[in-house]
Amino acid sequence: MGNASNLTVTPTPKTSSFKKKWRSFVTYISKPQNAILIILGIILTALVFIPMVDVFLDTFKLHKGAAREDRGMTLESDQWSTYSWSLLFTQNKFQAAIVRKNFWVPLGNTLALAALSCVFAILFGGIVAYLVTRTNLKFKKYISSVFIFPYIMPQWTLAMVWKNLFDSIEVTGTKQGIFAAFFHINMPAWWCGGLFPCAMVLGMHYAPFAYILIGGVFRNMDANLEEAATILNTPKWKIFFRVTLPMVMPAVVSTILLVFSSAMGSYPVPHYIGSTKSTDFPVLATKYMELQSDSPAMASIISVVMMVIGVTILLINMKMTSGRKQYTTVTGKSGQASKVNLGKVGAWVCTIILLITTFFTSIFPMISFALETFYENPGDYSAWTLKWWNNNAVGEENGMYGQLGIWHNTAFWRAFGGSLFTATFAALLAGTVGTLVGYCAAKNRKSKFANYVSGVAFLPYLLPSLSVGAAYFVFGNNIGWFNTYRLLILVGMIKYIPFASRASFNSMIQLSGEIEEAAIIQNIPWYKRMLRIIIPIQKSSILSGYLLPFITGMRELTLFMMLASSDKLATLQLDYFDEMGLYAFSSAINLILVVTILLVNGLVNRLTGASLDKGIGGK
Repeated sequence: MGNASNLTVTPTPKTSSFKKKWRSFVTYISKPQNAILIILGIILTALVFIPMVDVFLDTFKLHKGAAREDRGMTLESDQWSTYSWSLLFTQNKFQAAIVRKNFWVPLGNTLALAALSCVFAILFGGIVAYLVTRTNLKFKKYISSVFIFPYIMPQWTLAMVWKNLFDSIEVTGTKQGIFAAFFHINMPAWWCGGLFPCAMVLGMHYAPFAYILIGGVFRNMDANLEEAATILNTPKWKIFFRVTLPMVMPAVVSTILLVFSSAMGSYPVPHYIGSTKSTDFPVLATKYMELQSDSPAMASIISVVMMVIGVTILLINMKMTSGRKQYTTVTGKSGQASKVNLGKVGAWVCTIILLITTFFTSIFPMISFALETFYENPGDYSAWTLKWWNNNAVGEENGMYGQLGIWHNTAFWRAFGGSLFTATFAALLAGTVGTLVGYCAAKNRKSKFANYVSGVAFLPYLLPSLSVGAAYFVFGNNIGWFNTYRLLILVGMIKYIPFASRASFNSMIQLSGEIEEAAIIQNIPWYKRMLRIIIPIQKSSILSGYLLPFITGMRELTLFMMLASSDKLATLQLDYFDEMGLYAFSSAINLILVVTILLVNGLVNRLTGASLDKGIGGK
């Protein structure tokens, strides 16, 4: 036996930790979904957070030409200072009054408006969802289809309908609405302008959120839960409040998140019906536009505050939904949830009420806008004319302020073409990037980085449109892109990526991995697998991810209004004509936009076979 001490052991060469990490990284990025995820993560992080950082830094800048009330001087160059932030908590009575008017009062109005809009949206949408899914209501298919129209239409549509119905010279100081002209009824100031009408209009506009989210829960609710309570002789009212409502609470919370963040950044509705001759209702969105030129740092503070509120609402939603109650049945049979019998009279009464309501929220707006374009003067229902459409001569005597009729107005059609151009390319980019984000996130569901990229892609949707637009206003000025289609397309892409990413993710996770694995075994390249296998299978969801951003981009105003002049987009020109008092022009543009959007939405349904209300009551 040899001496063990004489044996020579050859040491195994150690691989450096750097080489191990490098090989692991190379292996990781060799998969297309991982490489794409890294690239998109870097790009989206830059495009989402750099503008937000820019607008935050802008709050510490005193811009050239801005007035310093504390020193009685006007700045001749940009300076860095905490002056604008310190103003919020100033003890100077004169300055405190200005800040209260420019910030604290609009902030309170904004929070009240967002909260009341949530209440109206949830009550209206939730009640209709319950009636459609759980009762013997009549004409469910029609009601379900037209109920989503207010969200498809531009946000200011119902606001202008409200004006056409309830305005009066005595109260609003504008024109005679239908109630004042035909019925000689002058509605009170609180009804014509201020918190109540703004919250009502936004509530009706966002009610489809509640209808779709809550209706989906009502329709797919496990019948065991309620049947078990029924077998145990639980009263129906207690079943509703102790079983049914808790089951829909996650959908209610999600609705609050969407409605609150969206209503908080609404500009068109408070702009059109917020203030009247006798009422003043400033909100953060309208105040931002007022301060943008005179006090840009204070305007940036408003934008940052709106972002913080939006993110806070998101965190609250995550906290509430993560701890929601779970239920297990102890008895009862499986089956479809039973319908509530409203009775023959009750069913027809509820149906008639909903038919009248949906007529005024969905059908009447188009009729109203069409009629407004044929009146000689706003509010004068006795004189009719075709000049707003056919006038082809420039002159001041016809009350058109030198404008040609819509058919001959090249400025409008140029702006309409700009809207088509912006919406199309923003949708193409948002749809492509969103589809890739959804695909990569679905392939890496357990990856923290994939969840981060998916969250960053979805974040702009949860921020108020005004805040996103304000961030890109500062960002666009810094890089010299202000008033360009490049900037409009870029901000549209960022804002609308969530439509495509969520649609893509939800469809990709339902796709079996074996399908792509079979193609990999056959050495089929990744791009061919996407174009010939994955996309054709999930074409409905993916196509919706392209067309929904297009529809939204066509009707967008708040997101774009500070990024370009009025000749760039039809929505900006609509706002310009309304400011000039040419209500027939603004109504004509509104009508053209609504018809275009509805036609495209019909095309979405025809091509994809999908509908927003499908699966609730619209099938």
